[in-house]
Amino acid sequence: MQPETDEEENSKQHPLVFFDLETTGLGQDCEIIQLAAVSGGHSLNLYIIPRCRIQRGAARLTGFKVRGQRLYLHRQLVFTNSLKEVVVSFITFLQMLGRPLLIGHNIRSFDCPLLARALDELDLRAEFQASVSGCVDTLPLARELLRDRGLQSFRQENLVRELLGINYKAHDALEDVRTLQTLYSFLQPTQDLVCRHKFTLDTMKSKPAVPSSKRKIPLKLPGQRPLLEHFRQTGKETKRHDEVDPLQHEHT
Repeated sequence: MQPETDEEENSKQHPLVFFDLETTGLGQDCEIIQLAAVSGGHSLNLYIIPRCRIQRGAARLTGFKVRGQRLYLHRQLVFTNSLKEVVVSFITFLQMLGRPLLIGHNIRSFDCPLLARALDELDLRAEFQASVSGCVDTLPLARELLRDRGLQSFRQENLVRELLGINYKAHDALEDVRTLQTLYSFLQPTQDLVCRHKFTLDTMKSKPAVPSSKRKIPLKLPGQRPLLEHFRQTGKETKRHDEVDPLQHEHT
């Protein structure tokens, strides 16, 4: 059996997994506290007691606090796993879905480098790479897709508010990925656009591909009302989600 070419791989319709991390801060030396992923009705939501102190601003935004080697979220004790258990569970989740496309907001510059560091620490990078077909960052994708919409900000919570007309509970990885899945379904990016923004852990530090022309990308945004009603029915309309304030990246 002949191996697939890059063109054949890109043309395939892979399952989509939306993922997000909550961390102890913004720097690349920060630690993962929460990893969440969703794909349709499947979800994964795991917590880790970080090995470093949670920065005050991050604690204020996320609601996480460590006391006596226990992790609390908004003063509620949460069950935690080791970093290895969380990463292995994430890889298993991806394998269950059959080499999905991993999607997140601002993951190319923040989440994926942190994930790569954890994978390298645990010697699991190769296993992870074999479990996904690639990664897509919806931040530059949305900037290209919506460049003529006159938006002031492309942070996830602003896109959700402007396009779907809702606010939601931000700074919680599970809420973030559920909301991003709804937003992505609303945006309906073309396969060509998705492929242009596709990257791997090995290529994430290179510059994203730029369109060969300045032609407008057909933007077929469906009506907002049905999605808004569906989103409200799931009970996810809560608080908002900040971008890069002094202690935050584009999606956390």
